[in-house]
Amino acid sequence: MTLPRRQFLRLATAAAITLPAAPIAHAQSYPTRPVRWIVPYPAGGATDLVARLIGQWLSERLGQQFIIENRPGGGTNIGVQAVVNAPPDGYTLLFFGSTNAINATLYESLPFNFLRDIAPVAGLVALPMVLEVNPSVPVKTTTEFIAYAKANPGKITVASFGAGTISHLAIELFKSTTGTDMVHVPYRGGAPLVTDLISGQVNAAFDALPSSLPHIRRGALCALALTFRTDVLPDVPTIGDTVPGYEVSTWLGLGVPGATPGAIIDTLNREVNAGLANPAIKAKLAGRRHAGDLHAGRVPRLCGGRDREMGQGDQGLRREAGVMPERQVHFLRPSP
Repeated sequence: MTLPRRQFLRLATAAAITLPAAPIAHAQSYPTRPVRWIVPYPAGGATDLVARLIGQWLSERLGQQFIIENRPGGGTNIGVQAVVNAPPDGYTLLFFGSTNAINATLYESLPFNFLRDIAPVAGLVALPMVLEVNPSVPVKTTTEFIAYAKANPGKITVASFGAGTISHLAIELFKSTTGTDMVHVPYRGGAPLVTDLISGQVNAAFDALPSSLPHIRRGALCALALTFRTDVLPDVPTIGDTVPGYEVSTWLGLGVPGATPGAIIDTLNREVNAGLANPAIKAKLAGRRHAGDLHAGRVPRLCGGRDREMGQGDQGLRREAGVMPERQVHFLRPSP
């Protein structure tokens, strides 16, 4: 199913709100040269993989190269700033997601207003988060993990793919709701997180499922629970099955500078929708490293209702947990 851009999520409250449908305009001459798609995450993670898949589709459909430019750092704000500063002509795109909604309240001062300066084009996917451990950790379920953490307060290391990201807040929410004391270890992206978790440098992690899925399937990592159910791991329960009310997910979307002409936005929206409806792309997103629930042309609801509290309203949880922007956090790598 494809949806016009005006049915796309309004980010003002970081929740799924649709608008009335409107006729699609066509920008017949766009694009006439290569397009930069800035991904504010490192190469190799779940976000990068989705961007490259959709970028290849757009290149084939529109006859110009959509070049993925990884620009991580600053909790995604460096990449966002680059797009905000770019000409609003459709030749610089932004890969954005739930972390950007969080940043709107996490950072006291930003040189841009994300809701004003970035125009949403299309939603891409919603990805479940996975609570996973190195196989050496003697647990097989969430209940056992909670008990193990309580028996070893302050000794269990749990990794996120970045300070202040949805992964970090998922950890703090888990600690808060279960009464566990674990050491948070932030990484610069999902790829290095997975590498260190497999090698045993950290005990556990909250990661977007696509980055970890192949390693779970081959037994290098043990998936304890997901934040919502997915067909790619049908036998893995949700955290909410053990911790009532716990719901977190990460969503991804495509945006452009705020003043980009509507005809260009409509062209991109139409082609992204076509890609998400394509059986081959659906298969790639549903399997291997692209696992996740598809939401064609719209950004899915954040965190199953918890998004508004975590991303915009739950200042208390962040203060209590000491959640800080990336630029204020020293990134630690545990000793072997």
